Amino acid sequence: MPTILKRTGYAIAFTVLLVYILFPIVWILLMSFKSYDDVIAFPPTFIFEPTLDNYTEVLFGAGEGGAGEFRGYLMNSIVVSCGAVLLSLFVGVPAAYALSRNRVPGSDNLAFTFLSLRFAPELAVIVPLYGIFQQLRLYDSYIGLVLSHQLITIPLVIWIVRTFLADVPLEIEEAAQLDGCGPWRTLTTVVVPIIKPGIASAAIIAFVFSWNNLLMGLVLSGPMTRPVTVGILQAIGFDQVRWGWMAAAAMIAAVPGMIIAVYLQRYLVAGLTMGVGK
Repeated sequence: MPTILKRTGYAIAFTVLLVYILFPIVWILLMSFKSYDDVIAFPPTFIFEPTLDNYTEVLFGAGEGGAGEFRGYLMNSIVVSCGAVLLSLFVGVPAAYALSRNRVPGSDNLAFTFLSLRFAPELAVIVPLYGIFQQLRLYDSYIGLVLSHQLITIPLVIWIVRTFLADVPLEIEEAAQLDGCGPWRTLTTVVVPIIKPGIASAAIIAFVFSWNNLLMGLVLSGPMTRPVTVGILQAIGFDQVRWGWMAAAAMIAAVPGMIIAVYLQRYLVAGLTMGVGK
């Protein structure tokens, strides 16, 4: 009997937690299928006549305030987030390898310095960064946004990959060095295939943080490179908030991140079960 009560208690607790986590998402999803009158109706109701007008306006509409431009915002976010992740992996993986293998005095402090960049509030650097970007003509450019997102993604990549590198036996690298491999070749041909799951994890987390970032795009982007997080704010007009449009845009904006996360998680599980020890 105590075991049954305990399991029942766990089931109820997990159900309440699941409802608490998923309810905002479900509410936004329902709002995206409501007309404006149904959205502003009080008290709110779960019974309404669903409509696809919000999604049609977001994807194919024309007009002011962002309608019809959302596909451009979506493409901007894809370009910036993918570019930021690729650059972070290209720089962060070798940096993590150097910090993990070259045990020199101060290496741990240097690694913590990289991580502290993630702790620092973005407001502390965004104003001087805006001035620098204006001088270098990087404002409202893909290159500028990709570089600014390195403050978000590189620390994550370095620390996640560094953790996975700690589990790689040094004997494997020593055997490669005996065969004539230098540090770079050892990293690319021996170490990287082993830590692919860790690199996938770092890519997932870096992409999510880059995709969801608002402040960098709000300050450093313009009409040509406005990301989706800033584009959704176009639903806020001077006279009203288009809640249905905003909800539909938010649901569409969540799709690329979900697809990439699911794909990389499958790859992650496959990599963990391949038996790299062989």
